[in-house]
Amino acid sequence: MCGRLSQYRGIHDFVAVLSIPDALINHVGDEPLARYNAAPTTQLALLHLESDGLHADRQRWGWRPHWAKDRAAPINARVEKVAHGPFFRAIWPHRAICPIDNWFEWVDAGDGTRQPWLIRRRDRGPIYCAAIGQFPLGGAAPRDDDGFVIITADSAGGLLDIHDRRPVVLSAELAREWLDPATPKERAEQMVLLQGEGSDAFQWHKVAKAVGNVRNQAATLIDEIT
Repeated sequence: MCGRLSQYRGIHDFVAVLSIPDALINHVGDEPLARYNAAPTTQLALLHLESDGLHADRQRWGWRPHWAKDRAAPINARVEKVAHGPFFRAIWPHRAICPIDNWFEWVDAGDGTRQPWLIRRRDRGPIYCAAIGQFPLGGAAPRDDDGFVIITADSAGGLLDIHDRRPVVLSAELAREWLDPATPKERAEQMVLLQGEGSDAFQWHKVAKAVGNVRNQAATLIDEIT
């Protein structure tokens, strides 16, 4: 999965589909998020469930443990290793959802350039990406090294033509279960390994190469080109 995505609808639109009964503790505002071309280290809206309810916070996309300061903070975690490897051990219990509208991948265009593609749900609904991270718990103050990573899996079906990795996307029902702190770690691992949405839930189209520049944020970046 390449490091670019869109998060443009309002947080209430993302949360409504989840149907979580408790009131939202909203730290991202009520206006549309309007991020059409979000890159790593961007502060993105992240959902996590705490004892006082569902939180929506702005968190940095990218995280590394304190002992790994000699390397760049990864933005993704491979589902095959995330539950048992040492790198993400500290945050594996801290589950979250990164709600997005679409993500982008780049493919060799055959002329020495790379063509960007947009991937979104066929039904145009919210995409609930399984994530883990370090974020304020129980009302604690934010820390400088807070952040999150999106869990990724092997692509399957037509998506293999675009990229060999993709985010683990959960249905609204599974997203609620993933967020619930009472869900056992073993069950959480099973969900991301075996129950992510299949390729048939998605569609993809070419977009303008302007999306390659992170300074470009116009809504037209998601438009299909021929």
